[in-house]
Amino acid sequence: MGRAILVVLDSVGCGGAEDAAAYGDEGADTLGHIAEACALGLGNRDGVRRGPLAVPNLAGLGLAHAMQASTGRAPPGFDLDAAPRGQWGYGIETSRGKDTPSGHWEIAGTPVEFDWGYFPDTVPAFPPALTDALIAEGRLPGVLGNMRASGTVIIEEFGEEHVRTGKPICYTSADSVFQIAAHEEAFGLERLLDLCRIARKLCDPLNVGRVIARPFVGADASNFVRTPHRKDFAVPPPDGNLLQRAAKAGRATVSIGKIGDIFAHRDTGREIKGKNNDGNVDLLIEALKDTPDGGLIFVNLVDFDTEWGHRRDVPGFAACLEAFDRRLPDIERAMRPSDACLITADHGNDPTYKGFDHTREHVPILAFGAGAPAGPIGGRKSLADIAETLGAKLGLPTGRYGKAWAA
Repeated sequence: MGRAILVVLDSVGCGGAEDAAAYGDEGADTLGHIAEACALGLGNRDGVRRGPLAVPNLAGLGLAHAMQASTGRAPPGFDLDAAPRGQWGYGIETSRGKDTPSGHWEIAGTPVEFDWGYFPDTVPAFPPALTDALIAEGRLPGVLGNMRASGTVIIEEFGEEHVRTGKPICYTSADSVFQIAAHEEAFGLERLLDLCRIARKLCDPLNVGRVIARPFVGADASNFVRTPHRKDFAVPPPDGNLLQRAAKAGRATVSIGKIGDIFAHRDTGREIKGKNNDGNVDLLIEALKDTPDGGLIFVNLVDFDTEWGHRRDVPGFAACLEAFDRRLPDIERAMRPSDACLITADHGNDPTYKGFDHTREHVPILAFGAGAPAGPIGGRKSLADIAETLGAKLGLPTGRYGKAWAA
């Protein structure tokens, strides 16, 4: 028995889901629109990248075939005549919401069957009782923002006033989230984390999925930048997920990136986090050196989402995809012949789409290793199929949801 490696390319969707219109996302297609933009030269940026989208290693596993299966359209710049060497298909999210926890929890085998609590797209966005309690318990002079916003934009808009007044910046999005941005030095990182713990308690009755600390540094609005010390305070995941099953079986588990935060640090084993995608791939390769057979390595690569999707930056997103593609051979070289690796996503974040929120999309599924036969796996009716397939590889008990494919 080898190890199972599960890599989530955060926000790398591959075409609008059947219920996309219900989420206001009709026509979204993260990968397809990036490929189209690059083919038209709209993905060019001097010093960043130029030309058609170039992801030969992902394409070799069947990425373009998965994109075509999802949308019915052949993505430009890909050779669809070459037979993929991996298993390929796409997954349909059944969870309610298009939040990060919804996608990851379903990937791990437990879809979200309840409704999250959301804040409206109004100013103010938060109920007065919530902000009044946060101000009182956090001993604050007040709060700034109190709206839906892009994290980078709202820091630029309110950052200087925050440093001057000591009022933290509170904002939300279309996701079930309460975010607090504060200057690491002027406000203090530990104070920000303590404030988020207070907010987590206050948000529990509202069924809000995550409270997120968003620290930043810089002297003024011209150079404010978010730091790697982001921390998510999430509600606990449902019982029966793949991490829990692995823990009960006594298996070694390594959680890389923000997996620990997403699963509220429950059954997440050894948690390690790099500064960026490259750093997390490095940690994955290191983990493959000593994780014993039967172990599970669960990786989230978030730069696609936070750095480029939410900022609606096509060249940056394309360059990020190409950078991961270049690291894929490093991952394969670090694997043992008995290891199984599966690459997928949790939702979309189409950088060509309106707004700055996640988009409700199918997600690609690419699997290789452990003697898995190459070929199509079709459109999976739930992302929980991923957990069941990897669970079967590891000899773990089956879950309540999902169905393994022949692997």
